[in-house]
Amino acid sequence: MAPDSVEFCRILLLALCISGIWSAYIYQGVLQETLSTKRFGPDEKRFEHLAFLNLAQSVVCLVWSYIMIKLWSNAGNGGAPWWAYWSAGITNTIGPAMGIEALKYISYPAQVLAKSSKMIPVMLMGTLVYGIRYTFPEYMCTFLVAGGVSFFALLKTSSKTISKLAHPNAPLGYALCFLNLAFDGFTNATQDSIASRYPKTEAWDIMFGMNLWGTIYNMIYMFGLPQGIGFEAIQFCKLHPEAAWDILKYCLCGAVGQNFIFMTISNFGSLANTTITTTRKFVSIVVSSVMSGNPLSLKQWGCVSMVFGGLAYQIYLKWRKMQRVEKKKQKS
Repeated sequence: MAPDSVEFCRILLLALCISGIWSAYIYQGVLQETLSTKRFGPDEKRFEHLAFLNLAQSVVCLVWSYIMIKLWSNAGNGGAPWWAYWSAGITNTIGPAMGIEALKYISYPAQVLAKSSKMIPVMLMGTLVYGIRYTFPEYMCTFLVAGGVSFFALLKTSSKTISKLAHPNAPLGYALCFLNLAFDGFTNATQDSIASRYPKTEAWDIMFGMNLWGTIYNMIYMFGLPQGIGFEAIQFCKLHPEAAWDILKYCLCGAVGQNFIFMTISNFGSLANTTITTTRKFVSIVVSSVMSGNPLSLKQWGCVSMVFGGLAYQIYLKWRKMQRVEKKKQKS
């Protein structure tokens, strides 16, 4: 195939990945916000069992990854065994559940902003625990993100947005988001450790292992414990089929989104994936503000710009670092 044709195919593939990630996760955000704020049926009941979304997502992604392994996986033997994911499965169960529960207490734009500040706990732990020294530009990125999230949290939320929340409580909502980030940090570190110990492990294997344990833990929590809400959630879905349909679409969006993320990383690298997912978060806030009736003030938009300005600068610094590494390789 001619070089021009190969380049054109790569551009088309990148466009497909961008549109797939954006459409899947932006629509999933709309559904997540709908499930956390909407009143269903003639009795106008809220779906209070948001943690149930975590179980539903795990089951759908487990089935999806199993199908993908059977259709596309070439790993054969040598990949990580299913039991290797048990510890990462615990934090991957608790973390996202906290992020979803936060929507009872803060708005969707606030949740997206808070969860975009993953670099803050990473750099904090790196400095305090491991003694890592970061560059001034890296500290600037963190300052912009931390400042933007903090100022956004301190600004007054519109009464229209507050009226949609089940239990408005900003400190609790933000605390849940930051705990989510802390658990995600352990999950990512454990996944990296598994990938290094088992180099033949493919993305679908990781997805299968994580969601297998996620399903097991969530089933125990939802149906095995006295305070489990699994049966109540299922009963709610029986009485309100519209909610059940939204949950199914929410889960399918997550599975499709993960599919395009793996495709992006394998073909274009993690930097391209970070860029696409970061811009997607910004668009999600815009969509939430315009379509879902969560109006942001001019000052709040300033805070949003601070956060994504810091994230964009971080992406630029990573790109420059990659360019320097490439030049060194070429010289050697």
